[in-house]
Amino acid sequence: MNNKSNHFAPLWMALCVVLGILVGTFYANHFSGNRLSIINSNGSKLNNLLHYVNDMYVDTVDMNDLVEKAIPQILSELDPHSTYIAAKDVQIANDDLKGSFSGVGIEFTIRQDTIRVQNVISNGPAERAGLIAGDKIVEVDDSVFVGKKVTNEEAMHRLKGPKDTKVKLGILRYGEKSIRHITVTRGEIPTKSVTACYMLDESAGYIKIKNFGENTYPELLIALANLSQQDFSRLVIDLRSNTGGYLASAVQIANEFLSKGQLIVYTQGRKSSRQEYRSDGRGSYQNIPLVVLIDEGSASASEILAGAIQDNDRGTIIGRRSFGKGLVQQPIEFSDHSMIRLTIARYYSPSGRCIQKPYTSGADKNYEEDLMSRYQHGEFFSQDSIKHTGPEYHTSNGRIVYGGGGITPDIFVPEDTLGMTSYYKEASMSGLIIQYAYNYTDENRQKMKAFKTGKALDGYLKKQNIVDKFATFADKNGLKRRNLMIQKSYKLLERFIVSRIIYNMLDEQEWTNYLNQDDPAIIETLRLFKENKAFPQKSESQKNQKVAKLFDYRGTHVRATLIAHA
Repeated sequence: MNNKSNHFAPLWMALCVVLGILVGTFYANHFSGNRLSIINSNGSKLNNLLHYVNDMYVDTVDMNDLVEKAIPQILSELDPHSTYIAAKDVQIANDDLKGSFSGVGIEFTIRQDTIRVQNVISNGPAERAGLIAGDKIVEVDDSVFVGKKVTNEEAMHRLKGPKDTKVKLGILRYGEKSIRHITVTRGEIPTKSVTACYMLDESAGYIKIKNFGENTYPELLIALANLSQQDFSRLVIDLRSNTGGYLASAVQIANEFLSKGQLIVYTQGRKSSRQEYRSDGRGSYQNIPLVVLIDEGSASASEILAGAIQDNDRGTIIGRRSFGKGLVQQPIEFSDHSMIRLTIARYYSPSGRCIQKPYTSGADKNYEEDLMSRYQHGEFFSQDSIKHTGPEYHTSNGRIVYGGGGITPDIFVPEDTLGMTSYYKEASMSGLIIQYAYNYTDENRQKMKAFKTGKALDGYLKKQNIVDKFATFADKNGLKRRNLMIQKSYKLLERFIVSRIIYNMLDEQEWTNYLNQDDPAIIETLRLFKENKAFPQKSESQKNQKVAKLFDYRGTHVRATLIAHA
């Protein structure tokens, strides 16, 4: 019996090989033509390479680590926005957009290799357990947690966790020498994407959107309802430094302001047929005068919303040219819960222009340094310096807009060099201002608790000679005092320091309100509302577009928030 089996074994093997070839050829021809055979052959090549390395390489190799490093390299050959996210980082990558996460409920920053509690979320787990702003976390679950191992990623990994689990924290509190231990039971922590909502004057409402997450649209409706109670009749939506998020949220928000049947955006790719998103006519704010603020940090979903408003001539776009990200990523999860975000299509605004700025496959240094190139070329300071590389398109009213790289605003608001010195640049870019502001807050927190608004706290701080105190601090930390430069940049220094202390003591809305008080884009917006020019006119009005004058310097670093959540 065994001899007969051995005798027919070659025949059975040959039949299996032939059958495999036939089945493989059928599926290859039926589904993907020649491309599948190319992918299969090269996939085998990659597989074989990994086997050769594993079996024959001179040293022991961590194959999992090798694959983790190889996948990002492969994706980087496609485009700048196809990315790989390791399993341990997926939750962190998704938290900001999901509307909530499970953690202890603090905002923290890392100073001198130590977690410093920036703010404690009201009625959150940490507040209920007794943590307060200013506490230093030096132990986590009875293990010392200070030094070089303290990174944002590692801190969030240790502090976040499943709901109802516990984490034991060792705390050093200002004025105390011994460590106190507090056990926090983790809970669901909301993350807001609408970070400010208030009245700029008696009629103009203001809404700041940080990103486009799962809850952005309902948050916007709540903000609009709050403004309605204050009888707003004009609206500005601030998308500056908003890097984007979910397409659906941007579409829902655009729908609130557009009449029925208007195109909001469409997507299209090699394997993705054209998909259009149109307004359904149910929006409650289709006729309100509207301004949208953008800058070079506005990307993706921000550009979708701004493009829909601009191309439909629904409102006026004010600021500087947006980032230019018009590629659509689809999340694809692997069995180990790692993920890729693969580009499958492009966004197109209603006029038909592609928002995506040019790039080349592979490591594109020019793409990575685009914003710096814009700055050096003078685009942040002069509308005439904007390079339009794409074709012309037309809005509903016939106004000219351009494809091939972001949304160019209808009214340009430049940065300015007024009061700018090399001392201020180094003070701000080195992080010394943020560090000083934190130290000042920590040492004077009890005195400043009495001030409940940014305006009140600003009045107090301007009497404390904080610029001179900062200069002394900076001099001790490597930035030589330059009295003439300090005097020239005095208002900039004071504004930056005060803004950071307000952020530390109060909340993001009070911080935003303070920064907006003399913001040139806000000033230009209010001028436009006063003159009843928020609705774009026919194309001939393009000749009369005004370039807003800059009243003060606005560096993007002033608005940047180096804060993590846990």
